[in-house]
Amino acid sequence: MKGIVFNILERVVTDTHGADTWDTLLDRSGASGVYSALGSYPDAELIGLVVAASELTGASPGDVLRWFGTEAIAIFHARYPELFAGHSHSTALLARLNDVIHPEVRKLYPGAEVPEFDFELGGRESIVIIYRSSKRLCALAEGLIQGTARMYGESVTIAHPRCLLRSDESCRLECAFLPLAATP
Repeated sequence: MKGIVFNILERVVTDTHGADTWDTLLDRSGASGVYSALGSYPDAELIGLVVAASELTGASPGDVLRWFGTEAIAIFHARYPELFAGHSHSTALLARLNDVIHPEVRKLYPGAEVPEFDFELGGRESIVIIYRSSKRLCALAEGLIQGTARMYGESVTIAHPRCLLRSDESCRLECAFLPLAATP
């Protein structure tokens, strides 16, 4: 796992729950807590932090990953606005993961292992994302989708009928987007 993921996790945790909570997660997980954005670290270290957060909060590890993904998008957007440029809604951005975002991630972070995606577009309102990754972090992918919807002022429902965690060969994320109702 690239260090940038750990850096953003630390930022999300400290912004939301304070530095003491981050220190507690490091202590409980045995994680080093020292991450270079360009460095690579064992996936088990991220999982240890997620499990520690799950035990601390009572939320499932999947819910912790979804929360992190949802909150992380705003930070990714602030740090790398060029990756989001030219997209006016969630499906436009998500459909470009393989073409624009992941090649840029590989340029910025050589050696980054990014998931593989296939897409079935249903116009602006829907997209089916087929997710494959040895990391099996589909809950994080769901959170990133939710954060993307929030960034574009949309709501999203995600059905997950196939999952790597249930021994399927890929995850199938069926995403339906709607604009949030305008407030008077």
